Amino acid sequence: MTSTPSPQETLAELGMRMAQGTPQAAALGFRTVSSSPGEAVMAVPWREDLVGDPESGVIAGGVITTLLDQVCGMAVSSIALRERGLLGLATLDLRIDYMRPAEPRREIFARAHCYKLTTSIGFVRAAAWDLDEADPVAAAQAAFAFTAAPRSGATRP
Repeated sequence: MTSTPSPQETLAELGMRMAQGTPQAAALGFRTVSSSPGEAVMAVPWREDLVGDPESGVIAGGVITTLLDQVCGMAVSSIALRERGLLGLATLDLRIDYMRPAEPRREIFARAHCYKLTTSIGFVRAAAWDLDEADPVAAAQAAFAFTAAPRSGATRP
């Protein structure tokens, strides 16, 4: 008989899958810093091959966009999985406001919070920063559609 994984085991598995499970996340070197139901923090290390402008040494905006999309998906997944047994997601809408250039040669962090779930959509807000979370590089708001049916035994409200 197999045992049901604990919520922390499920979140840890989700974190690994989101940080390394997609080829793009693995190629960019994403890592999960923390996760809890409806919340996620991820990071991307500074690497020379991720720089957008060699003169500035700043990570490319597209890498930050991908990090924000990934951490938003993880925040939605972490609560949808726990509450509804839902795993599949697709980004419906992702708006990003870039507020300032990132600092050269710095790791970028992103924190996301899923603030609303409907029967078919999860809504999330996020921010990316380098040195100080209170001084973000970018802010995002996103919506994700659920693409998979609930696991057996899970119900949708």
